[in-house]
Amino acid sequence: MPEPMSRTSRRGLLLGAAAVSTGALLAGCTSNDSQDEEPAAGGQSATDDQPGKRVTIGFAGPQADHGWLNAINDNAKRRAKKYSDVTLEITEGSNDTAAQIGQIETLINKKVDVLVVLPADGKALTQVGLKAMRAGIPVVNLDRIFNSPQAYRCWIGGDNYGMGLNAGTYIGEKLKGKSDARVVELAGLDNLELTKQRTQGFDDALKNYPNIKKVARQAADFTVESGQAKMAQLLQAQSKFDALWNHDDDQGVGALRAVEQAGRDDFLMVGGAGALSAFQAIKQDNGVLKATVLYPPTMAASAIDLARALGQGKGVGGLAEYEIPTSVTLYSAVVDKDNIERYLPTGFR
Repeated sequence: MPEPMSRTSRRGLLLGAAAVSTGALLAGCTSNDSQDEEPAAGGQSATDDQPGKRVTIGFAGPQADHGWLNAINDNAKRRAKKYSDVTLEITEGSNDTAAQIGQIETLINKKVDVLVVLPADGKALTQVGLKAMRAGIPVVNLDRIFNSPQAYRCWIGGDNYGMGLNAGTYIGEKLKGKSDARVVELAGLDNLELTKQRTQGFDDALKNYPNIKKVARQAADFTVESGQAKMAQLLQAQSKFDALWNHDDDQGVGALRAVEQAGRDDFLMVGGAGALSAFQAIKQDNGVLKATVLYPPTMAASAIDLARALGQGKGVGGLAEYEIPTSVTLYSAVVDKDNIERYLPTGFR
């Protein structure tokens, strides 16, 4: 799962997940009629889908050993193919920081126009980000943030605190009229800052609902197996509760197995991330899973949009500034049966 940005890095532009991608902003309100195109800042043209200056984008990410990470790669590739003026140089993903540094240095030596980097470790790869920037290659830092803002031109990523906040608010509203409501939490890896942020957001949301008490928490490790094992422990320890928030839809597959094996259907479950399996279960609406909170891998497609805009020296449609933003934080929308059709095509496997 993605390492997070610091809480302070979320100060950037907030985009609603309804846009699904910054393509909605980058394209602006464009059509084939030139009179519909509004230039950014009243002078510089905003990027759109029309072919322009050719741009070579180097893309480097970690090994796709999780459904979300695999979706990151797929989104980047699909987005690049959309543009006839974009060439994507993509590396073989690696979780070894030395290997990823070497791959990025190769892209720098190839003199790509723009780099998109989802670092295996933001701190460890900060220096190679600085190297690219000093070589005149702008860097779009994807999700796991570098230690220095000098190492990237633009950061784009998800909102871990917002995931927890929105999950807690959704559950709070569902249980608002219930006295002495009890909730449990199935978290991710506790040694990751992102897990701490998600739990903090969840706890902060529940403070708004004095009728609700969090009675138990277990930490899994974002795998199906750990989700099943830790959920079985929660179910055994808690004979009755009203709601569960699970941080990750991949481990949620295992959690749902444990729920089914225990024959429990007396609570509602909210997931996290936006896996296709979760979307399908929400749509079927015949089990405990009622919603999931997005951590959208479409951010990789948006990163390609931003990189193309940088390479072409264009701004963002709908904004007055000449340049693209320094920071873009994606909103963690809640997906339930009321809006599932809208988000179903974005679900990752």
